[in-house]
Amino acid sequence: QVQLVESGGGLVQAGGSLRLSCAASGRTFGTYANGWFRQAPGKEREFVAAISWSGMSTSYANSVKGRFTISRDNAKNTVYLQMNSLIPEDTAVYYCAARPTTGSNNYYSAASRYDYWGQGTQVTVSS
Repeated sequence: QVQLVESGGGLVQAGGSLRLSCAASGRTFGTYANGWFRQAPGKEREFVAAISWSGMSTSYANSVKGRFTISRDNAKNTVYLQMNSLIPEDTAVYYCAARPTTGSNNYYSAASRYDYWGQGTQVTVSS
């Protein structure tokens, strides 16, 4: 089992920045791909960004492309989501996800492809 714990959420004004972290513990040996998803009140969970184990391959939702950056530090078992130029529409609970992968450059944008999820961290952007 892998446990994921997100941190770094909070309240920020529009135009501001936040950096989310996702720390993994448990059976962290092996290669894992990771993703960030978010869910706003009354809406379904949506894909935000994904990253391969190597960190060389990434993918972003169109709504965050150019503003958010996903990265990882495998030595620290941590994945990050740097969020810049935040807008009120980014307000949501942000979830980190992980799944084992055999390819170091594989990444996944579908929530159904992930095996492990964190508890989520709230991000609120005020106008």
